[in-house]
Amino acid sequence: MINKWDKRFLKLAQTVSEWSKDPSTKVGAVIAENHSHKVLSLGFNGFPYDMEDSALMLGQREKKYQRIIHAEMNALLQAKVPAFFLCTLYTWPLQPCSRCLIHMAQVGIERFVYPSTPPSMAERWRDDLQVAQEIADEMGLEMVEVEERL
Repeated sequence: MINKWDKRFLKLAQTVSEWSKDPSTKVGAVIAENHSHKVLSLGFNGFPYDMEDSALMLGQREKKYQRIIHAEMNALLQAKVPAFFLCTLYTWPLQPCSRCLIHMAQVGIERFVYPSTPPSMAERWRDDLQVAQEIADEMGLEMVEVEERL
């Protein structure tokens, strides 16, 4: 069920996604406590600290994928808490990939809110997002897809 806090945090994830230098896929993530609505961490996709993130490197898809840290993982790495029980992960512009989903579940996140995958990304990410959904179903994770774009 989507509520006003879900909309606010999804909008925040959208804003955070704009901080990414990735020219093809800008992703933002927000981890928030369910009851207090306190933001625990933010993340966007990008290279590690002290690694050159030039347009040349970002434009070479194979090299970029070997180096980039996903927004969800950056949010996890930036956080100052060891576990995230009773928390929600908000991602923009699509749901977490299968690898990020299992890492988030491992630290206790059981609820995920994200917008419908944009048509421009649907084909490229279809197979992995299907695997992520299968994993979520196996683990009993709550997946909340927001139909409308913010």
